[in-house]
Amino acid sequence: MPGSIVVGTQWGDEGKGRIVDIVAKECQHVVRYQGGHNAGHTIVVDSETFALQLIPSGVLYEHVTPIIGNGVVINPWVLIDEIDMLASRGVDCGRLMLSPAAHLVLPYHQIADELAEAQRGDAKLGTTKRGIGPAYADKAARVGLRVEDLLEPMTLRSRLLSVLADRNAYLQRVYDHPGVDPDELADQLITEVAPRLAPLVADTVGWLHEALHAGERVLFEGAQATFLDLDHGTYPFVTSSNPVAGFALVGSGIGPGAIDQVIGIAKAYTTRVGSGPFVTELHGETGEHLRDRGAEYGTNTNRPRRCGWFDAVMGRQAVRLNACTEIALTKLDVLDELDTIKVCVAYEVDGHRYDYLPHLRSLHDRAVPVYATLPGWKTPLDKVTQRWQLPRQAVDYIVFLERQLGLPIRYVCVGPGREQYIRFAA
Repeated sequence: MPGSIVVGTQWGDEGKGRIVDIVAKECQHVVRYQGGHNAGHTIVVDSETFALQLIPSGVLYEHVTPIIGNGVVINPWVLIDEIDMLASRGVDCGRLMLSPAAHLVLPYHQIADELAEAQRGDAKLGTTKRGIGPAYADKAARVGLRVEDLLEPMTLRSRLLSVLADRNAYLQRVYDHPGVDPDELADQLITEVAPRLAPLVADTVGWLHEALHAGERVLFEGAQATFLDLDHGTYPFVTSSNPVAGFALVGSGIGPGAIDQVIGIAKAYTTRVGSGPFVTELHGETGEHLRDRGAEYGTNTNRPRRCGWFDAVMGRQAVRLNACTEIALTKLDVLDELDTIKVCVAYEVDGHRYDYLPHLRSLHDRAVPVYATLPGWKTPLDKVTQRWQLPRQAVDYIVFLERQLGLPIRYVCVGPGREQYIRFAA
């Protein structure tokens, strides 16, 4: 069946929205399968920038049906604001479909997230404090509210009264916070939110299966990336869901036989936001150069990103975990001014070499990068539109990464614009 997955292979911010926008031209449906509004996808169209948090990137194409799947947690006010923002800029969101099984991020989730992170002090996890973790925790505890509850006002009010009796007691006891008024919140959801979102609720699972059986191309996009995955990332400095490609099936309601393509997105260097291990991190002038040239600040939070060299150890592990079939390389142009460029080809821990991520966190924490050094190209790439126009050193760098990852690099981005990319591999 014609299903494609786009997945980040690093710690997020690889440019997934950009690649989705490229690939979506040939798709009829784009599905967001996990995460919440704690991650943003940025797309530049004709010098106009769109920063999306919940709505799938394919919404910018009129022929695409954008779908928010059951694996996503939705702050309804953020979603409404995003719909209004797009409408004000001429983008129709009437095609948007919401899974009734997607869970809601509500004010008490955000309050709990903010208070918990503040209490951690120096041991902060680096959460965006958007309430994503507590919402997923409520989902696992089977007390979460779902999109479908917006369609039943009496049920919604009853469930809020029940869950807030417990959540308010917790906030008061642990944080001396007064909590949230359940009736006031119910009134807001019933009068402000439900009328806006109810018309978008649909049988997304049935729709997707019919589309796939009809041979229509469906693209699945997640938020964050492989090494922020709750199970496979650098725990505990991870997100609260599973960005890996396998969760696209769970988060949208399809089976593995529907997928024939997994595109792993990798930045030409590596970045990370917040705390956690980062073997190739650069602390000096080169790291600052990458941050400035790459505008490495969070789409939603504006937090500065930590920067370092490309890590092929992480890349190979990500290819394994996601069963990637190809790679898309972004931000190659950020390296334009460097005399030499390094790539981490292995880790060394206590004299032992690792070509894949060490299986124990204690080993990862002590890892030292083993680098290969390649010459830079010292030439602007922003006007390049064909592979033959690339400087030889840039081609050598891309081919070196292909060999390290064991996969073809299909797309190479050389600037932020919609058309600033080349097809590198056939």
